[in-house]
Amino acid sequence: MGTPVFDGGMTARGDLAALTERLGHAFSDPELLVRALTHASVQGGGETYQRLEFLGDRVLGLVVADALFRMYPKADEGELSPRFTRLVRRETCAEVAREADLGRHIRLGPGESTSGGRTKDAILADVCEAVMGALYVDGGLEAARGFIERYWGDRLAQKVERLKDAKTALQEWAHSQGHQRTPAYREVERAGPDHAPVFTVEVQVEGVRPATGQGSSKRIAEQSAAEAMLVRERVWKGAKP
Repeated sequence: MGTPVFDGGMTARGDLAALTERLGHAFSDPELLVRALTHASVQGGGETYQRLEFLGDRVLGLVVADALFRMYPKADEGELSPRFTRLVRRETCAEVAREADLGRHIRLGPGESTSGGRTKDAILADVCEAVMGALYVDGGLEAARGFIERYWGDRLAQKVERLKDAKTALQEWAHSQGHQRTPAYREVERAGPDHAPVFTVEVQVEGVRPATGQGSSKRIAEQSAAEAMLVRERVWKGAKP
C-alpha cells in the first residue's frame, strides 16, 4: 500500500496520549481510534470511519435511552422522546466533538482540509459517533458510556420546559401569532451513504421566513428545523442543550 495522502494531521501512529485522556480510555488497539478519525477523502489511508460511525450512533442511542429511562422514572414516552431526539441529533454530536477537540485530530484529504472539513458539523458529528463506536469495540459498553456520561451529563439533566417538542411548540406559536395554517415541512436534500443518511428539511410558516434543519431521519430533521425557527424568532433561547 502506498503512503496515505492527507493533510498532515494525526498520523496512523502519532501521539494519541492527549486525545485518549480526553476520551477517558486507553486503547488496547490504537488503530481503532485512528480509523475512527479517518475521513473518506484520505487516499490510501485504509479503512475510514463509516462502519464505526454506524455502530457509534446505535451505542449513543442505547446509552442515552438507558440514562433517560433511569433519570426520569415518572416521565412518559411523550416527554422522553423529544429529550432523546435532542440528545442524539447530529448537531449535539458536533458540539461534543468541538468540546473534545476532535477536529484537529481528524485525518482529511488535502481538498477536504482546505475547504474547512475540520469545522463542518456533518464531519464532526460523524467522527464523534465513530469514536464512540471505537470505544465500544475496544473497551465495551462501559468505555463508551464513560465518554457519553462525561460529555452528555449536563445535557441529560437540562430543564424539562426547554425540551418541549419543537414541532408542537412551533405550531402553538404560529397559531398564537394569528397564522391559521399548520407549519409545512418539506425535504430539500438527502445526502450521505444509505446506512447513515443526512436529511435536510425546510419548515414554512405563513408570513415567516423559512428555516431548515438536518438530522439522520426526516423526523429528527423536522424537529431541528422547527427548533431553528423558534430560536431565530426568539420564542426559544438559543442556549446549548
